[in-house]
Amino acid sequence: MAERLSAPFVIERTFAAPRALVYAALTEARHLGQWMAPAGMEITQCNVDARPDGVFHYAMKARGFAAAPTMWGKWTFRELDAPQRLVVVVQFSDADGGVTRHPLAAQWPLLTLSTTTLTETAGSTVMHVEWRALDADAGEEAIFNASHAAMTMGWRATMDVLDSYLQQQK
Repeated sequence: MAERLSAPFVIERTFAAPRALVYAALTEARHLGQWMAPAGMEITQCNVDARPDGVFHYAMKARGFAAAPTMWGKWTFRELDAPQRLVVVVQFSDADGGVTRHPLAAQWPLLTLSTTTLTETAGSTVMHVEWRALDADAGEEAIFNASHAAMTMGWRATMDVLDSYLQQQK
């Protein structure tokens, strides 16, 4: 059965870092645990098995708020073509890795598909991300599509953190 995919959310960013380092930052626990959380959040658990059907399972919390709830997420790796392409199924999860609904948006799709391509040009790397609702019903797809502006802000903020992290790795 063919998968049902929504129209893509697309974002692109150029990093002043070699493609191999950017790819490693997307696939290795020692890197992901340092930058993956947006500003104000921190990764508190980070397990990565970067192979087809392997999983990146993580937890994040608001920094400085002991009572803040832990948010869990999970990527299931579909394709890894180092250092140029990465395809993952993204979902919210629980501590055991089970698929859950978005804790703040009950109609968010259970599954999304993220395809990242990395192109190296003159010592910099262009990251191109396409993110789609995967096998979503009409309501889930509508919420995903209506969230593109907020997703742009979130991705830009996270890419700012990644950019700072990459600069520290040089």
